[in-house]
Amino acid sequence: MPLVFLKSFRKLPHMWKSMAAGGLISASAFAQSPQIEIANLREDVRGLTQRVTELTLRLEQIERENTEWRRRATAADKNYATMAEVKEAVEEMARTARSAVSTSKAEVLQQVAAGMEKLAKQTNAALESVAKSPAKGAAVQTIFAEDYAKEGMSYTVQKGDSLASIAKKTGAKQHDIVNANKISDPSRITTGQTLFIPAGK
Repeated sequence: MPLVFLKSFRKLPHMWKSMAAGGLISASAFAQSPQIEIANLREDVRGLTQRVTELTLRLEQIERENTEWRRRATAADKNYATMAEVKEAVEEMARTARSAVSTSKAEVLQQVAAGMEKLAKQTNAALESVAKSPAKGAAVQTIFAEDYAKEGMSYTVQKGDSLASIAKKTGAKQHDIVNANKISDPSRITTGQTLFIPAGK
């Protein structure tokens, strides 16, 4: 037996193993192919399901819009009818008013004249009463004492303050605040005004 043939014969088991391995790989690939196809089909079905859902939502939106437009159209028709009724009512009121004015114009003018005369009498009576009553204004202080403490603090008048409330807040005496700031009319302090508050004696 030639040497070359013997070497080839020794290699037969190895060749059979290679062929067997190739057959297993092909079988494995064939076995995996249906799984891939199924996965692809599932992906296609999922995509179609998502698209159907989107189309369904869009259809519902269109139906809602159509319903809203129908509602508005119905409301517009009702409003048109209502405006026609209002116009007719206004015209009827105008006719009634013109008729009333034409029939009772003299009576209305007489009532107005009587009312104006009564008002004039009341106004004159009020003016005479004011002229006869003596003026009662607040007493104005023009002389101020100097017996207040010369030490103290500054205070800015707040909204709603009065001399009495400021005296209560600061613990000072009201007449000391008046004398220290030479306030001739205690009722006329103004918001934002700065006052000197003498310390208590």
